[in-house]
Amino acid sequence: QVQLVESGGGLVQAGGSLRLSCAASGRTFTSARMGWFRQAPGKEREFVATIYWSGGSTYYADSVKGRFTISRDNAKNTVYLQMNSLKPEDTAVYYCAASTTLLGRAGRDYNYWGQGTQVTVSS
Repeated sequence: QVQLVESGGGLVQAGGSLRLSCAASGRTFTSARMGWFRQAPGKEREFVATIYWSGGSTYYADSVKGRFTISRDNAKNTVYLQMNSLKPEDTAVYYCAASTTLLGRAGRDYNYWGQGTQVTVSS
């Protein structure tokens, strides 16, 4: 099992920044990559970004490309999501997830999930 704990959410004005953190524990060696997803009220959960533990390759949803940056600290088993130029449409609960596989951006491709952290962007 892999346990994930997110932190760093909050309320910010449009144009502002937040950094989310996700600390992984347990059998972290089984995880090949980490991802961030988000779910806004009344909407389906959507992929935001992913990063591979080995090599550090990153991939982003088009909606956040150029504004969000995913990074990792292997020594701390922690993944970050730096969010800049935030927009009201970025308001959602953000979830950290871990995957034991190498492919796929759907939620079903991830095996472990954190409890989520609320991000609210005011206009």
